[in-house]
Amino acid sequence: MNTTIRNRIYSLDLLRGLVMVIMALDHTRDFFHFDAFLHDPLDGATTTPILYFTRWITHFCAPVFVFLAGISIFLQHLRKPTAELSAFLLKRGLWLLVVEFVLITFAWTFSWSFPVLIMGVIAAIGFGMVGMAAVIRLPFKMILALGLVIVLGHNILDSVPSTHQGFTWDLLRNGNFAFHPIGAGHQLAIVYPILPWLGLMMLGYCAGKLYAPDFNGAQRKRTLLAGGAGLVLLFLLLRTLNVYGDPDPRVSHTDLSRTIMSFLDVQKYPPSLLYMCMTIGPALLFLAIAEPLNDRLTQAIRVFGRVPFFYYVLHFYLLHLLGMLLFVAQGHSLSDPTPDVFGIPFRYLIIGEGYSLTVVYGIWIGLVLALYPLCRWFNAYKQHHAYWWLSYV
Repeated sequence: MNTTIRNRIYSLDLLRGLVMVIMALDHTRDFFHFDAFLHDPLDGATTTPILYFTRWITHFCAPVFVFLAGISIFLQHLRKPTAELSAFLLKRGLWLLVVEFVLITFAWTFSWSFPVLIMGVIAAIGFGMVGMAAVIRLPFKMILALGLVIVLGHNILDSVPSTHQGFTWDLLRNGNFAFHPIGAGHQLAIVYPILPWLGLMMLGYCAGKLYAPDFNGAQRKRTLLAGGAGLVLLFLLLRTLNVYGDPDPRVSHTDLSRTIMSFLDVQKYPPSLLYMCMTIGPALLFLAIAEPLNDRLTQAIRVFGRVPFFYYVLHFYLLHLLGMLLFVAQGHSLSDPTPDVFGIPFRYLIIGEGYSLTVVYGIWIGLVLALYPLCRWFNAYKQHHAYWWLSYV
């Protein structure tokens, strides 16, 4: 029994660690690729296959991480009373909002005046945990039903006219880099809206039942395989029919590669139904086959999955500090002004300046290797200490 439970946790850590490693590639591209903010890397008219893949593969990161957060909440619910877990989720959710709007926003911008507060994936998880503090008090079947309604049905709202949209709409459902003033000289950039990500976290919570100690391992594997395959097939069906699930219909081109790119280019901001199917489906298939994996490589990747918060915050600061050094190396002064990027000030980053994808991949690999000993140390520290604040880091 203990071995089975340990393997289940290992597979979750492995998937979480894998998406953390992949996520760093996207952020490395943002900071160092010369074309990062000039063209959409998913635009078949201007991209290349390797650039497209570099961006597309990172689509798995946010939804898988949110889904796994839901599973983690269920597993915590197995050993914590509802009231205790609800209070913890509320406090941790609010803490994550502080982290997003202070630590992560500053890591992106290096601007002490905070002209723009960025509501990114950490805020989505924070709001999700605040929501889950109430949701976990509901019956399991109701949580599942509400999660399905949100994830399967929120694309019906694509037809809401712009005249009915505003701050509340952007905050709850639309996002998509919507800017709203929040005081003199400050704006809120809503990238990740609350509702669709909360729905996905609710479904992750329900999937956590597969990892309960009394759930049969063989049945869990069959369920994960069936669920993963079903989501992939649903994606293929809906994308082929081109009638629902994503506001941007696929387009057929004479060039096969551009047709495939269009087929796979689904909306992330906000996450469409097809985007969730395309990412969570393969994630479930991975979980189904990952339990017995336990070699040196998977053990190393699991280290990142055990300390994702530490890794996430640290990798941003390392990337921006390196970007600052290279900014100076290119002949600039730290006092040189840098233009905003899509309305957000990124100090020491100039659109059009940067390096090739080969260099980007080299920096990414170096970053991950540099983070490994730090994450390994912090993971060991958490295992040997029981300070209350470690549950928030």
